[in-house]
Amino acid sequence: MKGLENQTYLLMLVASTVIAIGLVIVAVKWPRIARWLFFALFAWASYTNFTTSQRTPEVYLEYANMAWSDWYVQFIRGWFSQHIALAVGFVATCQALIAISMLMNGWPFKLGAWGAIIFLLAIVPLGVGSGFPSTLIAAVAMIVLLGKQNN
Repeated sequence: MKGLENQTYLLMLVASTVIAIGLVIVAVKWPRIARWLFFALFAWASYTNFTTSQRTPEVYLEYANMAWSDWYVQFIRGWFSQHIALAVGFVATCQALIAISMLMNGWPFKLGAWGAIIFLLAIVPLGVGSGFPSTLIAAVAMIVLLGKQNN
């Protein structure tokens, strides 16, 4: 897997995977706590992505070196490289909306949960850069929360 030669990435990958497994367990046993954890996760991601995209946007170009998909590599090195602040600002806004939806019930929660699942699956091709496999595991936790909402 691209990026695993970097010890820091490897450590972060292990940590994010353990946290994601924890999210699944918490989602099964304590769904309200899981929703608060997802709120915190997406709020933190939103803030981090927005501030980073405005201050040091060039760091996002490093994701091209870890991506599994040639399409993602071409996108990052192409259009995205010229519009980082706009693209990541949009992603950060969506992450903030997902965070807020975790505090709501009914259709706002469901919409946010589906948005989170789509987002988590969409970043899988970034490989280590997305924390894979933690993104897939976190999507499973969100699916569990959706099931709990319907019950």
